[in-house]
Amino acid sequence: MDPIPDLSDEFPNWLELPRDVTASILLRLGAVEILTSAQMVCSPWRNLCKDPSMWRAIDMGNNNHWNDDELNTICRDAVDRSCGQLVDINLEYFGTDKLLRHIADGSSQLKRLRLVHCYYDISDEGLSEVAAKLPLLEELAISYCPFSKEALKAVGRSCPLLKSLKFNNQDYGLPRIECDEEALAIAENMPRLRHLQLFGNNLTNDGLQAILDGCPHLESFDLRQCFSVKLTGNLERRCAQQIKNLRLPHDSTDDYEFGAELDGYGSFDDDYPSGSSDIDHLSHSDYYEFSDGSNFSDLYDSDYDYDDYYDRNQNFNYGDFYLD
Repeated sequence: MDPIPDLSDEFPNWLELPRDVTASILLRLGAVEILTSAQMVCSPWRNLCKDPSMWRAIDMGNNNHWNDDELNTICRDAVDRSCGQLVDINLEYFGTDKLLRHIADGSSQLKRLRLVHCYYDISDEGLSEVAAKLPLLEELAISYCPFSKEALKAVGRSCPLLKSLKFNNQDYGLPRIECDEEALAIAENMPRLRHLQLFGNNLTNDGLQAILDGCPHLESFDLRQCFSVKLTGNLERRCAQQIKNLRLPHDSTDDYEFGAELDGYGSFDDDYPSGSSDIDHLSHSDYYEFSDGSNFSDLYDSDYDYDDYYDRNQNFNYGDFYLD
């Protein structure tokens, strides 16, 4: 009879992995999976998940199986675990003024803030109040949130180190109403900007001119779906000379991180009959980079079977199972 093989020689002991390797693996799960699953596996993982260095970046995206109250609670706990070391946070499809205040109160070192589809639970006043507590903020990404020029002004005044701004419009597919208020707020209050994305904005040539004047250090500028901008003549030449990486209103949206179908709106203007201009050669980089900061997608495990996880945990209550 053949001896029983020693399986320890074939399969690694995950508990014997170096601490930094284990940390790297856990970070790919994201904050929700760490706090509701991974930390419960064993004591070494539990202790590692308490380390503040694990929470310098918090990704709260792609969590469709959790309600807003649960996500707010989980996020607060993750921020608390950072012990003031948080520098990068991503909130998607949830968030409140109260949560933002909690983040700001415990994260004076925060450099990167990303808000996506936060709808109406975070107000202009809430974002303005929080900005006053984040003087080191360098990168702000706002996509499809109903903030106005007042919030942009407050951010610009309170965050003098801001170098990257994404302010993307959820109404890019609707008929255009020209408006330069947001562009002027940026031009007058964010002089150190180097990277700017205004996808689907309603600014006109006047707003563009103001940004070029008020943001002299601008290196990259994304104007895709900004169909009220007509780049011709001197303005076209100035953009070509001043902006290293320029995306034009009719440029391809294939590399845009959100859906960008126009559904019949936003037809091409006669100024650009072929969808390009004389400086089109400036706008075909394979990847439009706004910063050299962390990429939340690198921390998210896209292969994880969340449907299976949900089926096995339909009655899971974060408050019942969370371990301090």
